[in-house]
Amino acid sequence: MKCIAVDDEPLALKIIEDFCGKIGFLELTATCSSAIEAGQLVQREEVDLMFLDINMPHLTGVDFVRTTDRLPLVIFTTAYPDYALTGYELNVVDYLLKPFSFDRFYQAVAKVQERIQLRRRDGATGGVSSASTTTLSAPDYLMVRVEYSTVRINLDDILFVEGLKDYVKIATAAKNYVTKSSMKNVEEKLPRERFIRTHKSFIVNLSKVEAFENNHIVLGSCKIPLGSNNREQFLDFLEKNRL
Repeated sequence: MKCIAVDDEPLALKIIEDFCGKIGFLELTATCSSAIEAGQLVQREEVDLMFLDINMPHLTGVDFVRTTDRLPLVIFTTAYPDYALTGYELNVVDYLLKPFSFDRFYQAVAKVQERIQLRRRDGATGGVSSASTTTLSAPDYLMVRVEYSTVRINLDDILFVEGLKDYVKIATAAKNYVTKSSMKNVEEKLPRERFIRTHKSFIVNLSKVEAFENNHIVLGSCKIPLGSNNREQFLDFLEKNRL
């Protein structure tokens, strides 16, 4: 996988270069100190992935993604968490907050590798036409506004979602997140093959279901009600996975 790194800080470029050197399927072909330089490079060379800093002089990483017609897959690398929601809106593959560890770096790169494999499997070729098409599948996380911050919640970590009038609670094993939204809005953003509405006020992660008993779904220490309108769909899921 051919990649480039774009950052106006030499130390940041050195860290990415070192991390890339530890991953056999990555080939760092160039480093750029500005988005302008990177734009010229991706127009004339084949690039699969770009590590892109956001806060750079003359042209920010965000503006670069918004205005460039042809882009490889993009991973934002930045010291500023405030742009996480923007990265989600631009459909970048991942958002690495400096200083990031090698494990976190590898996790982001693995997502890119998976998407490139999907592209090859589906017979897609060439670069992408714009930032809005840089991803080949829906992201496996939600960016959620919680009080004065925007936080990332991985879909695999979600146990269930509970409606609370004008708010929703997203429950994970580690903590709960409350944000202003509707159940309909959350349901539309969750993949239907992984999440199911079990009640007018609950959506559950199917991979977290441990048991079903007396009209309640058991997820760890939580019991989620199963509404009559959602019962048939959930029982169909149970039947497909029954021994």
